[in-house]
This record gives sequence, C-alpha cells and structure tokens, in this order.
Amino acid sequence: MTAQGPTMLLSLSVNGRAVSAEVEPRLHLADFLREELNLTGTHLGCEQGVCGACTLLLDGEPVRSCLTFAGACGGADVTTIEGLDKDEIAIELRAAFNREHAVQCGFCTPGMLISARDLVLRLAEPDERRIRSGLSGNLCRCTGYVGIVQAVRSVIAARRGRGLAPIAADPKRGLGPVGARIGSGLAADGASAPKTLAPRVPPPTVKLAAPFTPAHSFEQSFIVRCSPAEAFAAFGRIREIADCIPGAFVDGEPAPDRVEGGIHVRLGPIAPVFRGAALVERVDEKLEGRILGTGADAGERSTVQGEIRYRIVSGEKPGTARVELAIGYAVKGALAQFARPALVRNLAGRMIAEFSRNLEARLTGRSSEAPPSEINLPRLVLASLSARLARWAKRLLARLRPAGGD
Repeated sequence: MTAQGPTMLLSLSVNGRAVSAEVEPRLHLADFLREELNLTGTHLGCEQGVCGACTLLLDGEPVRSCLTFAGACGGADVTTIEGLDKDEIAIELRAAFNREHAVQCGFCTPGMLISARDLVLRLAEPDERRIRSGLSGNLCRCTGYVGIVQAVRSVIAARRGRGLAPIAADPKRGLGPVGARIGSGLAADGASAPKTLAPRVPPPTVKLAAPFTPAHSFEQSFIVRCSPAEAFAAFGRIREIADCIPGAFVDGEPAPDRVEGGIHVRLGPIAPVFRGAALVERVDEKLEGRILGTGADAGERSTVQGEIRYRIVSGEKPGTARVELAIGYAVKGALAQFARPALVRNLAGRMIAEFSRNLEARLTGRSSEAPPSEINLPRLVLASLSARLARWAKRLLARLRPAGGD
C-alpha cells in the first residue's frame, strides 16, 4: 500500500515478531495487517465494529481491528489468528469446532475463535448464558450458534476437569483504552504482564520566527455590546478569555506575551487533551492582535498549530463592537480526519457564538452559565445539522407556499 498523505513511524510486535513501518495516521489496524503484512486471517466484514470478523488480540485483549488505528498501537503486542497456530487453547477450540460442526462458510471463524479463547481463559464454568453473552459481538449467518456454544462449553469443561483454573483479572492492569499502552509481550497461556503507560510528551515550543502557513483558513466575526476599547482590553486578559471558551484552560500565570495551557475535546469515545503554548501580539493603537499557538495530544499522537488574527471595530449600532477574526490551522496525526475545512468552519462558528455570549456576559456583568468543561464535537455537529435542516425546511416551505397564500 502506497502512502498518499503524511506518514508516521509505527513499531509494534505482531505474532511475536518486531515490525516497523511508515503508515498513514488514518490507516486501520486490520488493513495494515492484511495489506502490509499479508496476514489475511483477520477478516473484514462490516468494517463498522459490529460483526466481529476482524477480532484479534491487542495487548492480550480481544479488539475490533477495523475500528483501531494502526498508529495508536505503537509498542503494543498484536496477535492474529495466525499467531495462535501453536496456542494450546486455540488447538483445543479448533478440534471442538470440528467435532461440534461449528464451522460452515468459515468467514466468522477466526474472530469467533479469538473471542472463544478469551472466554475459555476467563470463565470458571461452562455457563451457556455467559458464553452466548460473550460471543454476542461475533455474528454468524450460517451455524445458528448451537455448535459454536457447545464447542466452547466442552473446552471449558475439559480444562476445568483437568484442574486448569481460569485466569483472574490482573489488579495491576493499566487503565485506558486497549492499545493505548506500551505492550510487554503475550504469554503462551494468554496472561499479560502489567502495562507501562507511555511517557508524557512535553508541550511543543512555539517559534514565531518560523513562518506558519495554515493548511486551511477562514474568517468569522461577531458583535458584543460594549465599546471597541473595552472589547480590546478584554482580549488582553488571557485567563478571562480562556474562561469564556468551552474546554479551554490555562496553566500557571500567563505572561502578557505568552500563555501555556490547552483544551479538552470529546470525539465520541475519544477524549484528547491538547496541551501547548501560544505567543500573543497586540497593537494597541490599531485595536488588533495575533495569537500563534501549537499543541499536542500524547495519547492520540496528534498535533495542531493555529493562528488567530483579530481586529476590533465599531459595530453598526451605538455601544457595540465587532470582533473580526481570521483563523488558520493545520492538524497532523490520527485526529486529522476531524479537521475537514467545512466541518471545522461550521463548528468554529458555533463555538465563537458561545464564546461571544460568555464574553459579553462577563463584560456587562450579567450572569452566564459556565462554558462546558470540554468541546463535545458530536453534540456540536448535531446542533449544526439541526440548524441547517431547519433552514432547508424553511426555504422548502417558502417555495411550496402558493403566491398570495397565508
């Protein structure tokens, strides 16, 4: 597979073998294994995390490889169905699947075996209800599951009859999503050693000397009910400005020309925190300024760099000020897929609207609800789509309404 965009170096262990490769941040683990390593035992079905055909072991735990970014698995231990050829439990399960006629077309079988192996390791008794629940994430259109469930029950019963106890949960097991930890090797019996959390990446250094060329840019503006001088003065109080932005926070005491902090973002189950620094420039006589910042999220291995130029002029109505913004940004890494220009422009508009309300409330002394502790992109997307649908419906009704009608 030829990389079409920015790449990153991925180093991990696959079936006990060290592997390093340049991959695109958006490449899924299943595609990497199948197309780069020719490990086609990992099957792709729905590619939405529903059917379970792509299930494999990541740091000893079953995961959906079609939903897992390869770039998020640096240092992890990956075990595919090919890596279980000599595994004792997998051998017993394959024999039981043959004996109980649990295989027909075979497409679901690799993922089914990996999930079944996890059940054999964990369940103390061959409880049919718990087995069916444990296999509910692996769909089969052929067998009706009776043979599969019976095969798993027979292996659990046989192993417990030989005195092989289930593996207890590791109290030292690291927190966080599967694959977000540095792997330490998959033991033959499936036990995994405690994981070590990846070291924190320090905030990158901001260099104004280096020219910043944004990948995308757009303009926005908003009105606040105060004088231009009051609005410009507020932009100089960095901590107060951060308090008006959803998800933003400031570390320590900001200097007039530099601030360190970050922003919380929620992308469904992903909750990255971008930490970094920004340099601040202000031109008092022109009521304009510039903020150049950069940040990184260690967990998602993504970086963002952005520039905001603002200019404050008199509003159309007396006692108002218009804040004109020119925004440029560039996102690199796994989260670049969420930085499409149309989406960012739309979401930025809604964020700026909320920021302007909070800023005006602070300037006028009115009470205002505290901004959310994080930017919830799915919620903003839904609100944006709802507003757009409402506008479309309004225009459609206007076209359908007969001339001269009520």
